[in-house]
Formats: sequence, structure tokens, C-alpha cells
Amino acid sequence: MRGGGGGRRGEAPTFQPSRSSFNFSLACDMKGRDSSHASRCSEKCITMNSLLGLHVMGRLGSSFRGCVLNSGAGAVEGSQRDRMCDAMRDKLAALLHSSARAQAHTDNTDKLHNSAIAPVLLFSNEGSAREGGLVWRGCAADCDAEDGATGALADGNTNAGDKLEGSDAAPDDPVHLKRRVGLFSGVALIVGTMIGSGIFVSPSGLLERTGSVGISFIIWMACGLLSLLGALAYAELGTMNTSSGAEYAYFMDAFGGPPAFLFSWVSTLVLKPSQMAIICLSFAKYAVEPFVAECEPPDTLVKLVAVISIVMILAVNCYSVNLATNVQNIFTAAKLVAIAIIVCGGAYKLILGNTRHLQEPNFASSTATLGNIATAFYTGLWAYDGWNNLNYVTEEIKNPSRNLPLSIIIGIPLVTLCYALVNVSYLAVMSVSEMADSEAVAVTFGNRLLGPVAWLMPLAVTISTFGSANGTLFVAGRLCFAASREGHLLDILSYVHVRRFTPAPGLIFHSLIAVAMVLYGTIDSLIDFFSFTAWIFYGGAMLALIVMRRTKPHAPRPYKVPIIIPYIVLLVSAYLVVAPIVDKPQWEYLYAGAFILAGLLVYMPFVKWGYSLPFMDKITVFLQMVLEVVPTTTTFEY
Repeated sequence: MRGGGGGRRGEAPTFQPSRSSFNFSLACDMKGRDSSHASRCSEKCITMNSLLGLHVMGRLGSSFRGCVLNSGAGAVEGSQRDRMCDAMRDKLAALLHSSARAQAHTDNTDKLHNSAIAPVLLFSNEGSAREGGLVWRGCAADCDAEDGATGALADGNTNAGDKLEGSDAAPDDPVHLKRRVGLFSGVALIVGTMIGSGIFVSPSGLLERTGSVGISFIIWMACGLLSLLGALAYAELGTMNTSSGAEYAYFMDAFGGPPAFLFSWVSTLVLKPSQMAIICLSFAKYAVEPFVAECEPPDTLVKLVAVISIVMILAVNCYSVNLATNVQNIFTAAKLVAIAIIVCGGAYKLILGNTRHLQEPNFASSTATLGNIATAFYTGLWAYDGWNNLNYVTEEIKNPSRNLPLSIIIGIPLVTLCYALVNVSYLAVMSVSEMADSEAVAVTFGNRLLGPVAWLMPLAVTISTFGSANGTLFVAGRLCFAASREGHLLDILSYVHVRRFTPAPGLIFHSLIAVAMVLYGTIDSLIDFFSFTAWIFYGGAMLALIVMRRTKPHAPRPYKVPIIIPYIVLLVSAYLVVAPIVDKPQWEYLYAGAFILAGLLVYMPFVKWGYSLPFMDKITVFLQMVLEVVPTTTTFEY
């Protein structure tokens, strides 16, 4: 679904080599220069590159790739190279110095007042033989003419890079996502996104649907085991394909474009935004509750606080990958402290002899039908959801073959243990009927146990949900980035900020949809809709793994699970999808199915046939200027 960033299919400048891609880039000569020159030159280089991308895109049928500071050996003969460079230089100069552009970008042209396009050609042989083997790097630029810069290649611009997000990248890196997520951050992302509002709210709903303490405990543990098995299967998929996007990337490998598009269609417009909306509504409810004693928080106030929280989380994730992961690490530690408070409080009560609610677990129930058991799993699995989130950011994981499975093996059992201890602690303080009737089990627990510091529990829940929402948006932006990069969503959604290397357009897009869901949705309806739809695709990922075991038996698999695991998860997911429809049909299930089928109507004209709306180029250029974003190159670092 292309929208700008390349013009209509088939368009190309007359001087374009056969089937090559065009990347326009500038370079700075740092030899013998001090740090102040490096900083000024780097700033001009980035600004100039941004403008080249904005104004050349579409008109020349090109795709801007950022500030590339390297070149390989010349790939064409000198005379042809000179002609190409002269033609490109003339076109760029005309664009950069046109009166219309100068009027629209006065501030940027002031920065570039002495810049000139120098006839230095940058080539590299990065393409495959099938694609012609040539990647055009454009003409180098004299980015500081008054200081005598020659437009040659940068030889080590380290000082300038220190001021930029992503300064850990090599100076010849193209703009792409950087590997900054280590083992600790990976575990924190899993734990932080899994432990959200669910464990503080879901126990009451699960008890209500099962009608039995014993059955509810079995479901809690089964949900943890199912999440672990699913995540282990995802670890094999994630180490086979280390590109971001999780299910989207795996569906592309196993089934091709249409199923992958349907996943990106549903996930981008429904799953991830609804997940974000649910978490932020829970955050808002607990955040305002201490200030409205003796009554329910006003719905308008709750929604307003939820929207504010989305905007705050969006700002953090757009500003810096490092800041987003640091926030995730801090809030994960804080929510584990909250879990520890509940567990210690429950242990204290058990030591005092409050064990009557745990001594005789009741397995008899009049409400435990097949449909209710499935929806009880929905409630429990909502508390565990997030077990697959690390697969969405595999392009940003350091040493993914090691850290992806290890993070899963550490993170999910840790969450399962926490949930088991928390449920035991709840029953040490509250009766079964109190738990079932409570809308906020953790708050009731705090009121019964903590006395004057009972406000700690609403605070703990807000911390937990905020951290979970941060992790959810972090991975949602990467899904949008991956799908857009393959042409299944608007091109602008795959662009990355030129200095911060964050997928800002995708993050903003998800946040806007989440805000709409906050304003018009409720927590219960969103949870049922989310869970039903999500498990269709979780099962699809298991099927993809089974298929690729047959179709790609020799593909590198640094981590491999027993084949029985994806079969088990596939069967359970099929039960979770079919049982609620058979036992208790709801409109939400019909909406989900209709929305998936509607994706096919979008896929055919906009993806398969490549139709592009005529005004999308202008919108893409405008958003690039506003957001300071550019397309990326796919770079794999090991």
C-alpha cells in the first residue's frame, strides 16, 4: 500500500542504471578538522539530506535513505559516471535553489547558505546480482564551503555523532534501527508488558466465570504454561528471521503476502491500539480513584487521563529508544516491588494462620461450561499477554540468537511465579466472594491489609499499567515499521527520525487509533475483541512454524523447539477461538471476522495491483518535513 516515497511504479530518471535503487547522500571531509567543524558539518549534512529526500522523492522516482558516509569502488565507467553525476547534480541544484523551495524552507536554507553540490559520485555494490548489483549513492556535497570542505568522504565523524541519538553507530551506517536491547532490557520488556493491569484486576473476572477457586488456579497456571510454550515457539521463529514484526515476518516467510497483510491490517488498526487503550484506561481508572473517594471516577475524567497518558508515552518513545527502554526497566523494577508488597502481605497473613480459603479448594462449579472456560482463559491470558512482544523488536536486540530465547526462558516463568504467589496472597487476605465481587482486587487487598498506606496499591497499579503501556507502544511501532517497509502499509509509517532513529510515524499512528478507542470503547468489550482476534493469529504463527519445518528444513535455526510444542499451542488456540462462538456468540466475534475479510478488499487494489492515491505523495512529503523522518535501509548486525 504505497503512499509516496517512490512515485508510481515504473517511473525512473533517464540516467538510472537498470533495476538499481537510488540513495541520495552527502558527505563531510573531517580530515584535520576540529570538533566544532565536525558538529556544524554533520548538522548541515543531515539537514541537506533531509531536504534532498523531501524534494527529490517522487519527482525522480527515488527513495531517500539518509546520510550515508561511505562509498565502494566505482561500479561504472568513468564517462558514464560523470554524466550521471552531472545530471544528478543539475537536478538537485535546481531543486535546492528553486524560489518556491527557498520560500518554504527559509530556516533550512539559512543553515545551508554556502552549500554546493560537488560532482563526486558515491557508489557501492550492495545489490544482489539479480537486482543489477548497483546502489546509487548520489553526489557528495560540499557541506561547509566557507571552511574549504571538499565534499570528500568522512573519515571519522565521532564528535558530531556524540550529540545524536544512536551515536553508537558506525559513521558509515545508513539510517536504520540500532541494536540496543540487551538481555536485561529484553527480560524487562517481557515482564514489563506482561505485568500490567491484569493481575490486579483479572482474578475477580476469572473467579466469576469459573465459579471455583480450584479451577481458577488451574487456569492461571495453564495460561502461564501456554504463554511459555507459545513464546518458545516464537523464539525459534525469531532466531530464524531476525527482522522486526514478529507474526508479520513469519507469515511472509511461510505463507506469502496476503496472510501477512491481513495480520498487519488487523494488528495495526485493531489489536495493538486496543491493547494500548485497555491498558491506559486501566491506568487512568486507578490514577484518579484516590481523588474521588466513595464514588466511581467520572468517565470523562478517566478518558481524559488515559489520553494524556498515551501522549506522554508517545513522547518518550519518539524522543529516544534508550529513554523508552530505560523507562521500561525502571517501571518493571517498580512493579516487581508492588508484587513483592502483595506477596509479603499475603505471607504475613498465612503465618498468622489465615489459610481457611486455601485449605479446601473447590473444584465444583455450575458455571464452568466450555464457553465460560474459554472466556476465563481470555481473562487469564489477558494478564499474560505480551509474551510475544520481544519478537517485534528483534532487529534491535543485541545477539538475538542468544538473548531472545534466554529472555523468554527467564521472563515468562518469573511472571508465572509472581501471578501464583499473588493469587495465594489475595486468598490469604480476602474471601472468595470478596474477590469475585471486587472490581479492583489489588485495591481491596490494600484496604484490608495496609490501613493508612492503602494508597500504595492504586499507585502500584498505575506504575504497572504505565510501564506496560510503554512497552506495548514500543513494540507496536515496530510492527507498523516492518509492514510498511514491505509495502503493506503507507510508506511514511516505515520512516525513521533522521537523528533519533525512532519509528516516529508508526508510533504516532498507533497512538491516534488508541486515543479513538479510549474515547469510544470500554475495557470489557475491548478485552473480548482483542483476545478473540489475537489468538487467531497466535495459532497462525504456530502453523507457520509447522509449515516452515517442512518447506525450509535446512534454514538456520540457532534455537529449535520440539515439534510437539507448536502443535499443542495450535490446538489450544483453535479451542479458544471456536468454543466461545459455539457456546455464547457475541457481536464482537462477528466484527472481528468481518474486519479480517475486509482486509482482502484493501489488499487487492492497493498492494497486489499497486494502486496509489494521487495525493499521497504530497502528504508524505509534508509529513517528512514536519516529523523529520526518512526511509531506512534494512541492515542486520550480528
